[in-house]
Amino acid sequence: MSAAAAVLLALLVLLAIFFAVQWFSTERKRNPGAFKPTALTTLTGFVTNFFDTLGIGSFAPTTAIFKLSRLVPDERIPGTLNVGHAFPTVAQALIFIVVVQVDPLTLVSMIAAAVAGAWIGAGVVAGLPRRPIQLGMGIALLVAAAFFVLRNLEYVPGGDALELRGGLLAAGIVGNFVLGALMMLGVGLYAPCMALVGLLGMNPIAAFPIMMGSCAFLMPVAGLRFVATGSYDWRAALGLAIGGVPAVLIAGLIVKELPVTMLRWLVVIVVVYTAVLMLYSAMTSRQLQPAGSSPTP
Repeated sequence: MSAAAAVLLALLVLLAIFFAVQWFSTERKRNPGAFKPTALTTLTGFVTNFFDTLGIGSFAPTTAIFKLSRLVPDERIPGTLNVGHAFPTVAQALIFIVVVQVDPLTLVSMIAAAVAGAWIGAGVVAGLPRRPIQLGMGIALLVAAAFFVLRNLEYVPGGDALELRGGLLAAGIVGNFVLGALMMLGVGLYAPCMALVGLLGMNPIAAFPIMMGSCAFLMPVAGLRFVATGSYDWRAALGLAIGGVPAVLIAGLIVKELPVTMLRWLVVIVVVYTAVLMLYSAMTSRQLQPAGSSPTP
């Protein structure tokens, strides 16, 4: 393991500890009563993060479950995803940064770009009314479904490189900045990052530490902005975190690989259906309340 990777891991652990302290201290003041996650949100965290560790992504499936079950109001879904999936993603990054050796400059610069994009994006999304979030998430889900289709049909290119330099590195930095910002609308970074890495001529396995490292740093950073504004569901986020961490350890350290192509096709169907529902809600909804406020009865 390189010195840069060791520093990244140390920073990631410190960031996770800081995030945990800030998150729970804020909620203790805001909600002094006991809040327990529901069994469904915990199960959702386990299932989505298990397959997330294998490269499927957790945002689109979780969004579909929340939308179809009406567990979380639409305008609070982006914040809930980023806060609740933060700890499982940190666990993923700790595993894959060690296992897959990617060029340190490429890894660090693309992670930093995603974090910067997420910080800017979270500040915008946290204050948006419900309808723009519904529209944004509906479009984002359709984009995610398109990436799933491309992966299933093996149209996503790839190469053998484990590093980027010059113009390719600049393109990677810009691309990951945009993907970090889009994550705040609920667009999972995994599938688009795999496509980006492939288009830049890198080995597909290089996407794992890049995308998981990016998400592991940007989600706690962005999550703190959602926590500060209260624009997320506390109980649902807690359930995702509690169910997700053990799922990551099982998938990453024990299972490691499964034939998941058929599952991806199922995800495409569910995600497209959810996108249509989200867009329909946006077109028919007259509620324009900010995400951080209480929904109108």
